Amino acid sequence: MVIDMKLAELFEKLEYECVQGSMDREISAVVNDSRRVVPGSLFICIEGANFDGHRFAAEVVEKGAGALLISKEIDVSAAEKDVTVIKVENTRYAMAFVSAAWFGHPAEKLKTIGITGTKGKTTTTYLVRSILQNAGIKCGLIGTIETIIGDEAKHADNTTPESYILQETFAKMVDAGMEAVVMEVSSQALMLHRTQGFIFDYGIFTNLEADHIGPTEHASFEEYMACKSMLFRQCRVGIVNGDDVHVESIVKGHTCELETYGLGEGNMLQATGIRRVYMPGALGVDFSTKGLIELDVKVPMPGKFSVYNALCAISICRHFQVNEAVICRALLGARVKGRIEKVEVSDKFIVLIDYAHNAMALESLLTTLQEYHPHRLVCLFGCGGNRAKMRRFEMGEVSGRLADLSIITSDNPRFEEPQSIIEDIKTGIGRTDGAFVEICDRREAIAFCLSHAEEGDIIVLAGKGHEDYQEIKGEKYPMDERVIIRELLEGGLQHI
Repeated sequence: MVIDMKLAELFEKLEYECVQGSMDREISAVVNDSRRVVPGSLFICIEGANFDGHRFAAEVVEKGAGALLISKEIDVSAAEKDVTVIKVENTRYAMAFVSAAWFGHPAEKLKTIGITGTKGKTTTTYLVRSILQNAGIKCGLIGTIETIIGDEAKHADNTTPESYILQETFAKMVDAGMEAVVMEVSSQALMLHRTQGFIFDYGIFTNLEADHIGPTEHASFEEYMACKSMLFRQCRVGIVNGDDVHVESIVKGHTCELETYGLGEGNMLQATGIRRVYMPGALGVDFSTKGLIELDVKVPMPGKFSVYNALCAISICRHFQVNEAVICRALLGARVKGRIEKVEVSDKFIVLIDYAHNAMALESLLTTLQEYHPHRLVCLFGCGGNRAKMRRFEMGEVSGRLADLSIITSDNPRFEEPQSIIEDIKTGIGRTDGAFVEICDRREAIAFCLSHAEEGDIIVLAGKGHEDYQEIKGEKYPMDERVIIRELLEGGLQHI
């Protein structure tokens, strides 16, 4: 990072109006949090749902800010100080370009892969990184679970970081010798311009279903879809799921080259001969590809969606000239925390941990597991507190309809009583004839699952996935299902 830069350099790729002062001024820092202002800072006034940085203009000038980036009028007293004031149409959009310039345009020194879609983003990022790393290509990762730079991993706060953090992360990757980065690109990030300021080398679309629609997210499915489509006007090569019913709307107005993958005829890369693999203690799928590359692939994760995720990863990595044997070996060895993650317990039954935390994801997961014809399909789940009751009714109904036995327990109750949430879930499950047991304490519920497991069962612990905490009354308490299982087994829990 450059210690000091002139304003003119930071704004060279933006349209702006210099309302006051000089663009020749040197800037010591770029911030959008008034608490982080230091003398000589450029303070970016961001307008959010619950705050407006424009209100802090006078305060940050008193702290020594050298420049203000605004999109609307500010306190006149602030403008009277010795400070440069720059006006743009959208300060979030401008912040992305300013941040890229501040860190020396690090994305230009990396091969950038951005993956968007309702499902499959997290798994596909890990598959891509696994393949590239196996091929000797140093690849960073940014996503829902964590940010990975070399051997260092840091817990993620957002699926896609704010633009300043994103550019800072790119710069750290360049400094660490990374050659590529694969990242999840959420619809919120696209809507809030977090990924502006550079062009992705590869933009990826996995699939689209109604999700993230509500007062604090997207106003409608149409808006959600429009935000996803923005990626294909911000990448050089677009790689899209040609089977998805919304693909034409997603790529409408695209400015990139397009490639398609999928199971249907006409896709440029197609999976054929799909076969479920079910062996003692393991689930998976194998298939062949034809079109852009021909491979025989085996993936240690179940279901058709695993085929799509692997096919997408292959579509991306062939652009890096990865050896075919390397692709197959990397896919066979790939594991993703909290995404149909197998936990070693017994060869007689299978235990999986998955992040499915809404009805849509849970139905997809349980339907897939049914295809492996288990002796019993057992689903342990809860629902989050301070969320719509309808989500609880829906999840209860899905599990009651698809699982042979549901274990209703606590998830992240937040500021609600866990038992009250369970009663809502029971309302949904009561619409079915599904058998269920309620055990409020999640540790006790997991112990019940393991001690009552029968040979041939598939047991899925749904909802927590990669999370290693439980949120209760505003506090996050350590709770990792993998640790719980290990402790139960070490404690002599009776199981098959």
